[in-house]
Amino acid sequence: MLAEFFKRLTQASPETVSHDDARLALTALLVRIARADGEYAHEEADQIDRVSRDRYGLSPFEATELRKQAEEVEASAPDTVRFTRAIKDAVPYDDRIGVIEALWKVVLADGIRDAEEDALVRLASNLLGINDRDSALARQRVTPDT
Repeated sequence: MLAEFFKRLTQASPETVSHDDARLALTALLVRIARADGEYAHEEADQIDRVSRDRYGLSPFEATELRKQAEEVEASAPDTVRFTRAIKDAVPYDDRIGVIEALWKVVLADGIRDAEEDALVRLASNLLGINDRDSALARQRVTPDT
């Protein structure tokens, strides 16, 4: 499964990325963000499941299964570019802000903003064609009121 997934993502001229591949790529990117600080908190995993349920209309069981697949994909992926390319190919520009909001939700889920997570969101934003200002605005929209 993983080999086929990466093969589809790395083709020289890939066909349009399927909805399932884009969904798996986004979830794997969320897992990568959650693991960026070296600590994969339970709150982050729960937030990834919430994003999947909200974004894709999945049941709690389906969201957990998707996250588990994404954890395997993320652990096997050599870089972040493959995920972002699949997302960029499958998600229209205007909807990519929602992707950035999802990334920030995961970063903020454990209540700690870490430099490694911030740097990875910045890289992903850039690779998705989202500028720093729009990423900061996305972060503000999803930051819990304190």
